[in-house]
Amino acid sequence: MEERIEYLTDWLRKKTEEAGADGLLVGISGGIDSAVVSYLIKRAFPENSLGVILPINKGVEDQTDALAVVEGAELDYVGIELTDAYQTTYDTIKNQLNEKGDWNDEKSQLGGANLQARLRMSTLYAVGNNYNYLVVGTDNAAEDYTGYFTKYGDGGVDLVPLINLRKEEVKEMAKALNVTDSIVHKKPSAELWEGQTDEEELGMSYDTIDAYLRGEKIDPEDEKNLKELHKKTEHKRQIPAGPERF
Repeated sequence: MEERIEYLTDWLRKKTEEAGADGLLVGISGGIDSAVVSYLIKRAFPENSLGVILPINKGVEDQTDALAVVEGAELDYVGIELTDAYQTTYDTIKNQLNEKGDWNDEKSQLGGANLQARLRMSTLYAVGNNYNYLVVGTDNAAEDYTGYFTKYGDGGVDLVPLINLRKEEVKEMAKALNVTDSIVHKKPSAELWEGQTDEEELGMSYDTIDAYLRGEKIDPEDEKNLKELHKKTEHKRQIPAGPERF
């Protein structure tokens, strides 16, 4: 695992230099994926790496897991509360669509969650521009295969060092990097809304997805659902589609 860590550290340095950037930043949620990326970017650029904590409907001081990550990684950080920015944008959209008679309340929860992710993305790039840093994403192989990320939200990044690692491998790397146990064993959640968990929303466990990605046999219904998820979210893994030249 140490060899893989060194490989990813070197890769991060190389891609940053190729881009003419001065360093790297990551949005920190307090989950295991952003924790691992935090430790990696600190290794790659000890003096030019930054964690960004972007709470919505909470204060920076309430993000105890995220703060534990930056402390454990000895990573410089900035906390930016986005509650007002999000609420203003969301309310403006809702009011205008209500006036038009087109507001769809059934889709509002997911729409609001995706808006939060895209607001965080825009903020990360604004901060990155300030420092001339690249934005590093936290998606792993399971999330990439299932499309479990917001298009142009948490999927809107410059580099994705964990993209080939299954969730179980991310856990192994976290342990090798000495990420605190409470974060390693924390129930995965994108915190899209109160009480939300990744596995409940996906309809299966990360263990099941990892087994499938290892080429093992899984429950036929789970396999069918996984393949459907992969096909339905293909557009998230591609550049925007355009017509053939005519």
